[in-house]
Amino acid sequence: MISVTRLNGSPMWLNALMIETVEETPDTYVTLVTGKRIIVLEKAEEVIAMVKEYYSEIGIHAATIKVQQTEELS
Repeated sequence: MISVTRLNGSPMWLNALMIETVEETPDTYVTLVTGKRIIVLEKAEEVIAMVKEYYSEIGIHAATIKVQQTEELS
């Protein structure tokens, strides 16, 4: 889960695995795989950095690299 801030200033925790896209136009919109869109105060770069950090913490990034290396050997 990552912590973001709604436009009204209240904190919100998002499941980073459910995030499909992050766009900044100029507000930052986070679109979930369910189609729900949420506007947050953080910049897109900040949200993406939090998602990357979360993925690293739970080992998704390392697993992806290992799979890619195995596929390249085939």
